[in-house]
Amino acid sequence: MKIDHNSTTSATNGGDTTVFRTIEVAVFDRRDLSPPPVVASPSPVVGDELNLIPPLNFAMVDNGIFRSGFPDSANFAFLQTLGLRSIICLCPEPYPEATTEFLKDGGIRLYQFGIEGYKEPFVNIPEDTIREALKVVLDAKNHPVLIHCKRGKHRTGCLVGCLRKLQKWCLSSIFDEYQRFAAAKARVSDQSGREY
Repeated sequence: MKIDHNSTTSATNGGDTTVFRTIEVAVFDRRDLSPPPVVASPSPVVGDELNLIPPLNFAMVDNGIFRSGFPDSANFAFLQTLGLRSIICLCPEPYPEATTEFLKDGGIRLYQFGIEGYKEPFVNIPEDTIREALKVVLDAKNHPVLIHCKRGKHRTGCLVGCLRKLQKWCLSSIFDEYQRFAAAKARVSDQSGREY
C-alpha cells in the first residue's frame, strides 16, 4: 500500500487565487489481499470533531447570525467554533453557572430579553421587547450572534420572523421557516402577523 500526500498551497495567477486542499490517496496493490494495518485512534478530546454537538434546533439564519434552543455544557466545544461575540437569550430564567462561566471565559456578551414561554396559544410576545432584541441582532458589532430560547422554536421563531420581514421575505416563506422549527407545535398567535 502506498499513500501520497499533497500539501495545501495557494497560487495567484493573474489576480485569481486558487487554493488546493490536502488530499490523502491510498493506492492498493491488488496482488496484496491482506487487510490494511489497523491503527488505533486516540480517544476524542474536547474540540475534536466527535465532541462538536450543536444545541437543539441549531441553524444558521444569515451570515453571522445563528439560532438554537438553550445551549448546555455538551454544546460548548461546538459554540467555540462559531467565534460568538454575543448571545441573545429570550428566556427569563437565569443562566446556569457553568454557562455563565463559558460566556465569561470566551468574552461573549449576553443580552437577555426575558420573554415568558406560554402554553396558551393567544398570548402575544411584547412588541417593545422584540424591537429591542431586533436592534441587537441587526448591529453587526454583535456578530457572530446566537439567538435562543428554551427549545429554539416559538420565541426564537418570532424574532427570526421579524428579521426575515426586514429582509423583505414574503410572509409564506417566513411562516414556512417558522413551522420547520416549531414542527407540530406551531402557534397561530405567533404567525398572526402582529409581530411581522
